[in-house]
Amino acid sequence: MNVAATYERGHVEFMGLDLLVSRGALVPRSETELLARTAIDALARMGTSAPHVIDMCTGSGNLACAIAHHVPSATVWCSDVTEACVAATRRNVEHLGLEDRVTVLQGDLFSSLAGRGLEGGIDLVVCNPPYISQKRLAGDRAELLSEEPREAFDGGPYGLTIHQRVVREALPFLREGGTLAFEIGLGQERQVEILFGRTRSYEDVRLIATDAGEVRVVTGRKKAS
Repeated sequence: MNVAATYERGHVEFMGLDLLVSRGALVPRSETELLARTAIDALARMGTSAPHVIDMCTGSGNLACAIAHHVPSATVWCSDVTEACVAATRRNVEHLGLEDRVTVLQGDLFSSLAGRGLEGGIDLVVCNPPYISQKRLAGDRAELLSEEPREAFDGGPYGLTIHQRVVREALPFLREGGTLAFEIGLGQERQVEILFGRTRSYEDVRLIATDAGEVRVVTGRKKAS
């Protein structure tokens, strides 16, 4: 993907939707469609009549908008830490006419959602977090920072800082049997699987691979208490 050209064009296609893109927010990638399809399939299997969804680290809002579009009964809350991402997501929500079912918030992970009566009632949390290690961003992946914000890529020393937090912080919001679904970097599936296991609060952890056999999504369901 030529990121500079995409920003110049101002649009990108994601899950059949025309999304607006702007500097300061990650340009949605086609590989993230695997997470979107996994989320939509998970909601279909649940059979919930009006599912409640959180899209954490929403970026440009591509996952929130795709889920709301393809699951018309869903209500989605999405959040990001930066003003640029929140502004980009709000533009896309308005552009696609989804304001009645997608709420856009700003804060440090789940802090923006606290006190809104969502605890224990969320069917699905999706998260495409930053997952590149700081060492790689200073080395072989440094080119990523030439056009897009560091916040979109910097996953801490090992690329898993946000995954570590989200597996814990999603739990108060997920209902029993609710699903947490992550996008991950290549080769991170074992570490993320371990993070789910350490909480002792998830079951049915699944590794979802692309057609090429690369695991890029990990999901887990919250256990019944």
